[in-house]
Amino acid sequence: MTLDILFALMLFALASSITPGPNNLMLMTSGVNFGFKRTLPHMFGVSLGFVFMAILVGLGVMQLFDAFPISYQILTVLSVSYMTYLAYKIAFSTSSLGDGASKSKPMTFFQAVMFQWVNPKAWTMALTAISVYAPTKSFSSVVLVAVVFGLVNFPCIAGWTTLGTKIKVLLQQAKHLRVFNWVMASLLILSLYPVFL
Repeated sequence: MTLDILFALMLFALASSITPGPNNLMLMTSGVNFGFKRTLPHMFGVSLGFVFMAILVGLGVMQLFDAFPISYQILTVLSVSYMTYLAYKIAFSTSSLGDGASKSKPMTFFQAVMFQWVNPKAWTMALTAISVYAPTKSFSSVVLVAVVFGLVNFPCIAGWTTLGTKIKVLLQQAKHLRVFNWVMASLLILSLYPVFL
């Protein structure tokens, strides 16, 4: 990979990683509700989960969809269902910023890794990155694209989590936190619009 192509890949990774999407909205919400430290497993799960997903996509997961078109429809239904469930959990979170005994818990590393497989934005990012920047689909080029994405992605998602921790001060009142959680849940549902296009 030449330096100009590598730079273009880094710009694509930055643009797609820093813009709002399901991962970033959920990380900001987690930053508000649980703080940066408790959100770290979620953050690492997003970043490493995407790297793993991109590698598998590059090595042929898409051939499964070509061979069995129904599998893509099943994935779509699972994606929408799971994201709707997560939006419900966010909207009705019993979390209280001053209450350490909250029933809610941040997403675990494994949950965040698995979430990438039902995240429409992650699929779009992985497919585009592999198609454009690793067209030969050689193992080394696929891994390079995935690793570059992981390195660029982590600071971006850390920024969203930090944003959540910073706006926490504005959400000390329970009613403000409830409104925030409802807005984030609504935005999570709205982020599904590409699925319906």
